[in-house]
Amino acid sequence: QVFDDQGKDVTPRPLFQPDPSSVAPKQGKILAASDYSAVTGSGFLSSFTMQQTSGVNISLAGPFSSSHLLTSWNLSDVQVRREEVKEQLTNEELDRRVDIYLTETETIWIFDMPSVVMSVESEDAGKVLERNKIYVDVCKNRVGNERFVERMMQTLNGAPKSKEVQCDKIVTEDKGIMVTSWDLYDSFNELEVEPTSKAEGRRVTIVSSNISLISKEHDQTASSICDRDSTTSSVMESALLAKIHEEKEDHSEAILKSEKFRQDLFFMERILMENIFQPKLAVYRQLPVLIEPVDMSNTGDRATTMEEADTEKEEHEQEEQDEEEQKDVFVAPSVLSNLNKAPEEFVPPSLELLWSYTCDLTNGRSVSSMAWNKLNPDLLAVGYGEFDFKEQKNGLVCCWSLKNPMWPERVFHCEHGVTALDFSMLSPNLLAVGMYNGIVAIYNVQSRNNAALLDSSESLDKHIGPVWQLKWVEQDRGTAGDDKGEILISISADGRITKWFIRKGLGCSDLMKIKRTVGEKKKSTGEKERKSEALISRQAPGMCFDFHPKDTNFYLAGTEEGLIHKCSCSYNEQFIETYRGHKGPVYKIAWNPFSTDMFLSCSADWSIILWQQETQKPILTFSSTTAVVHDIVWSPKSVFIFVAVNESRVEIWDLSISTLDPLITRFATPKVKFTTALFAKNTDCLLLGDSKGQVSVFELQNLGTSHSNKVRGPRRRGGTFWGLPVPLVLP
Repeated sequence: QVFDDQGKDVTPRPLFQPDPSSVAPKQGKILAASDYSAVTGSGFLSSFTMQQTSGVNISLAGPFSSSHLLTSWNLSDVQVRREEVKEQLTNEELDRRVDIYLTETETIWIFDMPSVVMSVESEDAGKVLERNKIYVDVCKNRVGNERFVERMMQTLNGAPKSKEVQCDKIVTEDKGIMVTSWDLYDSFNELEVEPTSKAEGRRVTIVSSNISLISKEHDQTASSICDRDSTTSSVMESALLAKIHEEKEDHSEAILKSEKFRQDLFFMERILMENIFQPKLAVYRQLPVLIEPVDMSNTGDRATTMEEADTEKEEHEQEEQDEEEQKDVFVAPSVLSNLNKAPEEFVPPSLELLWSYTCDLTNGRSVSSMAWNKLNPDLLAVGYGEFDFKEQKNGLVCCWSLKNPMWPERVFHCEHGVTALDFSMLSPNLLAVGMYNGIVAIYNVQSRNNAALLDSSESLDKHIGPVWQLKWVEQDRGTAGDDKGEILISISADGRITKWFIRKGLGCSDLMKIKRTVGEKKKSTGEKERKSEALISRQAPGMCFDFHPKDTNFYLAGTEEGLIHKCSCSYNEQFIETYRGHKGPVYKIAWNPFSTDMFLSCSADWSIILWQQETQKPILTFSSTTAVVHDIVWSPKSVFIFVAVNESRVEIWDLSISTLDPLITRFATPKVKFTTALFAKNTDCLLLGDSKGQVSVFELQNLGTSHSNKVRGPRRRGGTFWGLPVPLVLP
């Protein structure tokens, strides 16, 4: 026994604890000779069998003897006596039925990971697919949704786990080759020669043939060299030729993908377009048309006859084309009667089609807006988008150049339809684009990257309605008026006129919130009727605006209610004046560039109205057809000429000739509608956009402009206005 310091028994105990119910064998009584000597083999086996049934398992091998028995047991407590051997089981006990019940224990979960995958044949598969679809839609509409609010949140980083992966052993090999001095020299020269054309490719072939000749000469002069050196030189020669052949193939592919090759193709395409469109471009730029001279010294009568026949055929085709175009152009009889010319001296004005800006990308898209670049007058930006909510699709912006009328210089794809665009004046490379979903984006036309430079998708004060018009405006930033800055102004269907700033991003602030106004007739009604009216929005949707050409602190804004408000950038709480005359939405407002007190407006009520800034009542009303007027543009060369775009035709008005009928009317082709118009810079040409994606360039022929663009103040004396007869259809 072992005791600790406190007197406790800490003696180690055996791990095996015998069953207390079993009979413990007596110690110290090993089998005597008399006990086991009388035991026969059969008796010992029977006793062993009984001991085995009582729970003791013994393995015996070989003959049964006393020595084997003592060696296999090696236990001091084992005692074999014949009187302790139990009797065997009877047949009745063996035939007795024993019931054994098997029960399942409680399941112990050591690790449980629920599955994130479900079979499509399960019962809840439909619900899971629907939830996944809703989640995908929420992820798509997250950015740009007016209910989305960006917030910051701190999360805990998960514990990192390091993993090691055994990879295959990297095998390295050393290789060498014997070369001569001339091999090094020729290989160095071949690396400098880059075959950039077929001629250079032939040069490489010649160089390789020269290498073979040099190798042959070298073999002849070095006949004293051993066979090993000659074998090495031949192997080197074949390797060098194979390397040159591979380099030539690689260079051919690199040439096609090189930037210089693309630039050469670009200039070649420009030259071909100049040759093809040279007569029409000369007419556009008001230059004489060059006729290619023909050398008649080496041509016979047959060539002359064929040339004359081709010339007559071309003239006949041109005459037929002119006749078809003249069928679409109509000159009003009242206009002809007002012209102070003899019939034999009169040449009717007309529109001649020069070419159309169109390609596969623009087919089937509607032209929504056009704008010239302020620095490069040959660069035209065209926006493509639908105005109807049901026909919306992806938008497109193309930058066309006069040097290639068949394919745009730049193409910008937009997620939503383009409704307005304009070039910057101080930075002509910046193009502002307004879209149908209210986004304002700025693109850099100098870069080949099609992504927007800036956009208002992340701005909290962005428009929530279509941006119907936007424009870059110069405004004074200093008190002296010498320091001028440029801001971007936009008007939207959400009733806001907003100015945008380019700082770290695209920020904005509201110039004016267009409030709904109640007419005079509605004001005279009772208060109960006014209280019963419920307005969806307190702000009227804005449709268009235009800043004063001389004083950019004042501007006009047209609304969907048919009203025109005169506003100031210095005061955004109230309108200065309100012009009432239209019965439908005002689609366009345009100040006269020469008479800065006059402006035009067009509307969905089929009318065009001429206004004076100081008078709130219309001066002249033009209504020649029962169609919506989408756009109006003043001529940059005459104070009296403007263009009106209806759905099915384009009208050119000259107020110095007639105020009742347009001077020229051109009808659109069937199933095509005109959408917008724009005068060309420094030339007598007009650009018209339609609903099929074409921008047609027309030359204004025989359209006389006024020699003086100075206009006297508006006065009505003796039935005249601007020195012109006033029609009787005044409002």
